[in-house]
Amino acid sequence: MKLSNLDCKNAKPTEKPRKMADGGGLYLEVAPNGSKYWRMKYRFNGKESRLSFGLYPDVSLAEAREKRRLAKKTLDEGKNPNEEKRIEKLERQVSYENNFENIAREWHKEKYHTWKPLHAARILTRLEKDVFPSVGARPIKAIKPIELLAAIRRVEDRGAHDLAHRTMQTCSQIFRYGVATGRVERDPTVDLRGALKPVKSENYAYLAEDDLPPFLKKLECYDSHYNGQPLTKLAFKLLLLTFVRSGEIRGALWKEIDWDKAQWKIPAERMKMKEQHIVPLSKQSVAILKEIQKLTGDSYGGFLFPSQQNPRKIMSENTFLRVLEILGYKGKATAHGFRSTASTILNENGFRSDVIERQLAHGERDQVRAAYNYAQYLPERKEMMHWWANYIDSIAISNKRRVNKMKQGS
Repeated sequence: MKLSNLDCKNAKPTEKPRKMADGGGLYLEVAPNGSKYWRMKYRFNGKESRLSFGLYPDVSLAEAREKRRLAKKTLDEGKNPNEEKRIEKLERQVSYENNFENIAREWHKEKYHTWKPLHAARILTRLEKDVFPSVGARPIKAIKPIELLAAIRRVEDRGAHDLAHRTMQTCSQIFRYGVATGRVERDPTVDLRGALKPVKSENYAYLAEDDLPPFLKKLECYDSHYNGQPLTKLAFKLLLLTFVRSGEIRGALWKEIDWDKAQWKIPAERMKMKEQHIVPLSKQSVAILKEIQKLTGDSYGGFLFPSQQNPRKIMSENTFLRVLEILGYKGKATAHGFRSTASTILNENGFRSDVIERQLAHGERDQVRAAYNYAQYLPERKEMMHWWANYIDSIAISNKRRVNKMKQGS
């Protein structure tokens, strides 16, 4: 006689395990402690075996009967259900161990010694932020090209096109490592060639994030080691912190600085797109401005950076190029290129592309909207500019620590 749901529910324990049959080898075993186990008795190659289906009521009567049906089908195919269950469990374990995140971390560990620490940290952060949440838990061999593309498209949608391409390249390296170690048969990124938006070519050479520390170290010594002008060094520092166009900083006027609001308000006539622009000033920028004020606060034309030859004119457009040449970066970087450097790093660190673009003053073509949009996203831009200044500071501090260690070791 088959069991009913009520039979299963009301089954009471006895001193010894009690078996309640449902037919076809399936029975409910009631343990003396009251626990109820679904089991199935069967024979394979003449030997009696038992298969466990789990606890009642976690596994209902209907579910236990379905498990029995599948076990019977396995037996009909000439396979041992217990052996198949063991293999399935092992495959699940292997699939978990061979998920994308685990293999990516293994690859990262293998490659770590070949990279600079900053570069290694950046790659892992990029994966943790943009790839692992989507496909990290998936078995690497099961990931389809469309899944990977969906994850990387989210990077692209932030406006970080260059970063999206580099993330795809990183994923490709991880899949190729998986192929080499026998965990996956092929690299699915091959099927995604041409799927991402092309990266716009830059007319201005710019430094990558890894190149910033050595550059800042040299810039710090511009007036002492390279005999450069202190004012020029301060101009370049302000350029880095504000990432405005070189012409906008060379023509900066003291009347444009709002000390109370910690803002630099550049009028429309001095902007490339002829739109007023606000630059939130970090505490580091304000400190540099105060140093500059000591040197040129009473200049004839009211300029922050007057020409050395004629104080009624602004600093020469060749000044920044000359600095880069003296520091050994001719052809490797331009003053304008530091805008690209800042944009790339800010995008990689999760700042919204709209906020970055507004701070870069990439123009609003609609003149009516432009009249109001100069203050768009201003709170977020202020937060971003403070983060950027602290980021530049952190590099400078690391440089000083390295120099001090070298001095102590000598």
